[in-house]
Amino acid sequence: MSSREQILAAVKKNQPGATALPSLQGLAGEMPATLEAYRKVLESLGGSLFEIADTAQVPALLTQHYPHLERVVFADDKRGWAHEDPHQLENVDMAVVTGQWGVAENGAIWLTENDIAVRVLPFICQHLAIILPRERILATMHDAYEKIGAPQTGFGVFIAGPSKTADIEQSLVLGAHGAKSLVVFVLG
Repeated sequence: MSSREQILAAVKKNQPGATALPSLQGLAGEMPATLEAYRKVLESLGGSLFEIADTAQVPALLTQHYPHLERVVFADDKRGWAHEDPHQLENVDMAVVTGQWGVAENGAIWLTENDIAVRVLPFICQHLAIILPRERILATMHDAYEKIGAPQTGFGVFIAGPSKTADIEQSLVLGAHGAKSLVVFVLG
């Protein structure tokens, strides 16, 4: 047995016993799981929200509200762009992805690599649009983690509002390390 195997065997042998996780009852707060609550938080973060009845409405709304877009990529469109070198996605003006869960308390939306095709897509695009089914809005992060459960993919991320940062002089910069804007299309 090599020294590496000996060390790993010793670590495995000396694992602490399993203990139950503490109860999180009472920590969830009073946030309702409503579209209105979600909208209020999202808009306070600088995002915008449109209610849609069908995903077919998305291209027209993008054309109307973002007339300057040149390259729009839909994550569920598998016509070849998803197999590009991620560096070739630097000129994506708008990426449109579908989110799994929205969280009213902080405006975050849970995405996995199954939703975005290429991990870098929601971070490298100039603007980000997320389609979120209305019935998938949850009140709190506690609720979200309960729904997500154990990881089913190799990558998952909560995204909330457009990217922003401020320096010590409080100069706000949008899009410093991600999309400059976030629009959420609530379906249903």
